Amino acid sequence: MDAQELLALDARHVWHPYAPMPGKVEPLLVTEASGVRLKLADGRELIDGMSSWWAAIHGYRHPVLDAALTEQAGRMSHVMFGGLTHEPAITLARTLVDLTPDGLEHVFLCDSGSVSIEVAVKMCLQYWQSVGRKEKRRLLTWRGGYHGDTFHPMSVCDPDGGMHALWRGTLPEQVFVPAPPDGFGAAPDQSYVDVLAAEIERHAHELAAVIVEPVVQGAGGMRFHHPGYLRALRELTAAHDVLLVFDEIATGFGRTGAMFAADHAAVTPDVLCVGKALTGGYLTMAAALCTPAVADGISRGELPVLAHGPTFMGNPLAAAVANASLGLLRERDWAAEVARLDAGLRAGLAPAAKLDGVVDVRSLGAIGVIQLDRPVDIPAATRVVAERGVWLRPFRDLIYTMPPYVCPDEDLATVTAAMVAVAEEC
Repeated sequence: MDAQELLALDARHVWHPYAPMPGKVEPLLVTEASGVRLKLADGRELIDGMSSWWAAIHGYRHPVLDAALTEQAGRMSHVMFGGLTHEPAITLARTLVDLTPDGLEHVFLCDSGSVSIEVAVKMCLQYWQSVGRKEKRRLLTWRGGYHGDTFHPMSVCDPDGGMHALWRGTLPEQVFVPAPPDGFGAAPDQSYVDVLAAEIERHAHELAAVIVEPVVQGAGGMRFHHPGYLRALRELTAAHDVLLVFDEIATGFGRTGAMFAADHAAVTPDVLCVGKALTGGYLTMAAALCTPAVADGISRGELPVLAHGPTFMGNPLAAAVANASLGLLRERDWAAEVARLDAGLRAGLAPAAKLDGVVDVRSLGAIGVIQLDRPVDIPAATRVVAERGVWLRPFRDLIYTMPPYVCPDEDLATVTAAMVAVAEEC
C-alpha cells in the first residue's frame, strides 16, 4: 500500500493516544528511524526531539541494541515468568539493584510505567494489610503530578489540571498538597516543608504511602523542584510510619543529570518505579523495586504473595535489550553527554526568554522547556517545527524537548531554534 492508502486506513481504524476517533489531525507516517532521525513516507527526515516519549536515549537502530534483540530472539522470545526464570531477567534485576539507590533489593518486572505504579501502590496497600493496619489505604501526593493513565495511577495525578478530572467519583480519593515551589537551584522553602509535615501528620493514620515524581514533574507540567523536598519527605514519612514511593519512570537513567533523580537528594524511597528509557525505547518494560522491609511485610501476611502477575512479565526480549541499554549507559560517559545537552539547551533556548508571551524558559539535564502564557496550537506548532526538520510534541502551554543523549550539537541547535520559532509564531 502507498502512503495515502495507509493513512486512510489509519484514519478509519487506528485510535491514537489523547486523540478523538476519528482523528482531526493526520499523523506523520514514519517509515524508518536511525540515529536521532525519523524518515517520513514523503521523504522528509526529522530530528526526534522527543526520544519517542523520552525512551530512546541511545537513538534508533543502535547496533548494540539491535544485536541484543536478534541474539535473544534466536534463543527464546518469551516464556512465562510464573515458575520459570531466565538469565536476561536475573541479570537485569541484579543491574537495577546495583544502579538504584542503596537499600532497594527486590525487583518486580512489569509491562509499562503505569503498571509499575499499579504494582508499587499494590505493594504499599498489601504491606499495611499484611502487618494488620488495613486502615492505611490512602495515598498522599503533591499537585502537578502525573503517574500514568490506568486507574490507581490516575488517582494520584493532578485532580484538576488534567484529563483525569473526568473520573472524579470513580477513582479513589487521595490526599493532595500544593505543588512544590519551582526551582531546582533555589533553596528549599521551609514554609512548604511545614505544609508537608502538617498534612502527613494529619493523615498518617490512613496513609499507606506518599508518592511523588522526584525533582521533575513530567507530563503534569515539566516543573522542577529542589531535591531538599525529597529529603524532607523521607524524614517525615519515616517519622510517621508511612511508606515513600518515587516515580522515576521519566527521570531515571540519567535524564536529570544524575542516574536517578533520587540521587540528587541522596535518599532511598521504600519503592521506586522505572520505565521508559529502561530498554532504550526498543520494547515496553518497567519495574518496581522495593526494600526488604516492604517485601518481608507482604510475605508475613495472610496472603503471603504479591498479588500481581502480568502475562509478559520478565519478557526475555525486553530484558535482553534492557541489559544492553544499561550496559551502554555504564560503558559511555552518559553524564558528560547529558551535561553537553544541558549546556546546549540553555544556550539555544535563551533567546526565547525575551519573547512576548513566554512565561518561563528552563532546563535541567537533558530536558528543555519553554512555557507560554497561552495553550500551544499543537497542529501549527507541529507544522512549524517540521518545516525546520524537527519532531516535537508540545502540550498545554509547554514547548519542550527531551532529546536522545547521542543528539549531536548541531542537531540540538536545530531543535532549540525550532522551539524558539514556535514561541514566536504560535
